[in-house]
Amino acid sequence: MRRENQSSVSQFLLLGLPIRPEQRGVVFALFLGMYLTTVLGNLLIILLFRLDCRLHTPMYFFLGHLAFADISLSSITVPKMLVNMLTQEKSIPYVGCISQIYFFILFACLDNFLLAVMAYDRYVAVCQPLHYTTIMREGLCTLLVAGSWFFSCVHALLHTLLLSSLSFCADNTIPHFFCDLTALLKLTCSDTSFNELVLFIEGGMIAFLPMSAILGCYICIGATILMVPSIKRICKALSTCGSHLFVVFLYYGTLVMNYFFPSSNNSKVKDIIASVMYTVVTPMLNPFIYSLRNRDMKLALGIIHRKRITFAK
Repeated sequence: MRRENQSSVSQFLLLGLPIRPEQRGVVFALFLGMYLTTVLGNLLIILLFRLDCRLHTPMYFFLGHLAFADISLSSITVPKMLVNMLTQEKSIPYVGCISQIYFFILFACLDNFLLAVMAYDRYVAVCQPLHYTTIMREGLCTLLVAGSWFFSCVHALLHTLLLSSLSFCADNTIPHFFCDLTALLKLTCSDTSFNELVLFIEGGMIAFLPMSAILGCYICIGATILMVPSIKRICKALSTCGSHLFVVFLYYGTLVMNYFFPSSNNSKVKDIIASVMYTVVTPMLNPFIYSLRNRDMKLALGIIHRKRITFAK
């Protein structure tokens, strides 16, 4: 197989969101507000975890890393989109595009693994509550998060290196608001059969295995609850797993609709809408989902607020 590591394209053009010129100001304000909410909300989760020792538990340890991944995922795509929308400068350098793809794949994959790790944590909490502290010890939690980071980095590096070996000759227009891997594979003038094979096999496994682990954990949780059904146990399980389960449905729902139910007519618009859901909307909603439905988070926020008022006096 001949490797081509030179490209005649020095930059790409991002078409951005399919909006009319008169709507640009409103859409810009909307996405700027959503991005700031995402950053501030997830930073608040990380801050609460650091300041309140009662939150130093496996669930909030994983949630802190998920919050960081969400901030990073949004920061990779949204600021560039906002700048392009404001200045009408749609170009992005070749190196910048490849870098954006690497970090996007990295943090999207990290989200995927962390959701699976959090599902396992909820499984242990519901199905083996007496052994929770011995199973979810600090060493195992660190290993699970480190493994998530490692495999995400390897996954992103693999596909970025394969992409950088391709050549781009003429068409440099990307019908998206960020550099998407599948969009660039359609623009290359090189043979992409090997890239597509790796993406199908390795990328499919990266997506399928965590999703299967999440599904298996919640099947076990449901079976455990139904063994001795009671309103109290069901309510406790919902309070323990409800927030995470909602985020899982929101995150994977958009991916399934995008990749498993393709549209033949306006597929590009549908792809952009799905991308907005899991790069902008889901990271923004995570702080509200986990904070408003979680008693410990609300209690920690109240304590810090009272301390700030006392300190101000």
